[in-house]
Amino acid sequence: MTSFHVENVNVTRFDSMPTPEDLHASLPLTDAAGIAVTKGREALRNILDRKDSRLFVVVGPCSIHDPVAGLDYARRLKKLQEEVKDTLMLVMRVYFEKPRTTTGWKGYINDPDMDDSFHIERGMANARQFLLDVCELGLPTATEALDPISPQFLGDLITWTAIGARTTESQTHREMSSGLSTPVGFKNGTDGDISIAINAILSASHPHSFLGINGHGKVAIVRTSGNRYGHVVLRGGDGRPNYDTVSVAMAEQALAKAKLPANIVVDCSHANSFKNPELQPLVMADVVNQVRLGSKSLIGVMIESNIVAGKQSIPEDLSQLKYGCSVTDGCVDWATTEKMIRDADAMLKDVLPTRRG
Repeated sequence: MTSFHVENVNVTRFDSMPTPEDLHASLPLTDAAGIAVTKGREALRNILDRKDSRLFVVVGPCSIHDPVAGLDYARRLKKLQEEVKDTLMLVMRVYFEKPRTTTGWKGYINDPDMDDSFHIERGMANARQFLLDVCELGLPTATEALDPISPQFLGDLITWTAIGARTTESQTHREMSSGLSTPVGFKNGTDGDISIAINAILSASHPHSFLGINGHGKVAIVRTSGNRYGHVVLRGGDGRPNYDTVSVAMAEQALAKAKLPANIVVDCSHANSFKNPELQPLVMADVVNQVRLGSKSLIGVMIESNIVAGKQSIPEDLSQLKYGCSVTDGCVDWATTEKMIRDADAMLKDVLPTRRG
C-alpha cells in the first residue's frame, strides 16, 4: 500500500510535557495558598452578588518575566491591601501568556528564558511556583486565560480570570470559561464592540461539552455546568475610551436587555488610556468619581502597574534588564500605584457601604 505524507506536514517534533497531575504532585497546593484562593473567590462572588460593597482592583505587572521582582511587587501589594481592605479588594495581576498581533515574546510560560528557546515545560512549572508564592502571602491572583490547556495546570491557584479582547469572541474561550472555577471578566472587542462580551457572558453561563485534557494529560470530553459569574470589562477600542458616563450607561442598558446583572469593570489601560500608562490615574479617578456620584454598576478596575514606570525592550544580554520594569505594555510605577489606590480608598470609604444591595 502506498504511504502518503499528509499528516503533521509542518510539525517538526512533539516534546513531552508533564501531566497536570504530575505538576500538582511536585508543586502541591498548600493550606495557606488554598485559603487565599478560596477566600478570594468568595469575596469576588460576593462583590458580584452585591453582598460585599467593596470595589475590587486587579493590579500588577502587564506580564511576569522576573519572578524575583514579581514577588517583590506582591509583598508591597500585600502590605497595601492591609491598609485599604475595608474599601478595596486588591487582586494581583499575574499574567503569564501574552497574545501577540504578529510576533514577539509570548510570555513566561511559553519562553521563560526570553531567548526563543521555548522551554514550555519549565515555564509552566515556574509559573505554578510563582502563583504558589503569591498565594501563600495571602494575596488573590488574576490572570488571562489564553491557552485552553493551561487552567488544568494552574487553575487551582487563580482567583479571577480575564478573557482578552482578541479571544472574547472565540467559541473555545467561551466554552473554557463555562468550566472555570473563578469569576470571569470578558473584555469588549478591540473595536470597542461590547456585544461580543455580552454574548460571551451568556454563552459561558450555559453548560458546554468540548475537547480538552484531564488531570492525567489524556484527551477528554470536558463537560461543564456553566459559569454564572461572567461580567463585562470595558477596555476601550478602536483608539477610543469607553469608561465615561455615557459609555457606562450604554453598557448598563445592553446588559439589562440581555437580562444580565449590571456588573462592569473598567480597564484603566489599553484604549481607555490611549496606551499611555501615565493616563491611567485619570481613568481611575473618573471611575471613582462615577461611583461617588451614585453609579452602582461599576464594581472593579484594572491597573497595569510595576515597580518602575514605563516599559523596556528585551536585550540580548538579559543581565541588562531593568529591575521591576515591564517588557510588554507600559506600566505606572509603584509610587503612582500607591497614590491611585490610597486616593480611591479615601474617596470611597464612606460611600461604598451604601451600595450594598
